[in-house]
Amino acid sequence: MDMITQLLATFFVSGAFAVIFNVPEKNILQCCIVGMVGRLLHSSLMNHDFDKVQATLIASFSIGVISQLFSKIYKTPVIVFSISGILPLVPGGLAYDATRNFVEDHYSLGIQFAVKAIMTAGAIAVGLVLSEAIMQILKVKRKFS
Repeated sequence: MDMITQLLATFFVSGAFAVIFNVPEKNILQCCIVGMVGRLLHSSLMNHDFDKVQATLIASFSIGVISQLFSKIYKTPVIVFSISGILPLVPGGLAYDATRNFVEDHYSLGIQFAVKAIMTAGAIAVGLVLSEAIMQILKVKRKFS
């Protein structure tokens, strides 16, 4: 799939998740942008020979930072933007492949896929937590300056 098609699909997927999660209508476009930017960064890193886990960590960190900034600008909770933006990075395909291989008695391959899915999911969590921590540190630093 070419990059433009992938970005448009991610734009609409992020928007659909925003609607499912009852995001206020005025913030749906921003949720779409957060998801699209995260996916663009992830795809670009994957095209430059980054590992999937590394690319996911960097993309989720950037989604967290953008969500923090949009939260300040639009006076909306951070989770509104971060959840819709992060869902396109969730390793559902890897989890499916792991489950399928376990069912088909290919345990060693299933374990490989499961470990990759767990590491990718962990990278999402770490990226979001790091972005939150850095933004809090910057906020405290700015307060005392």
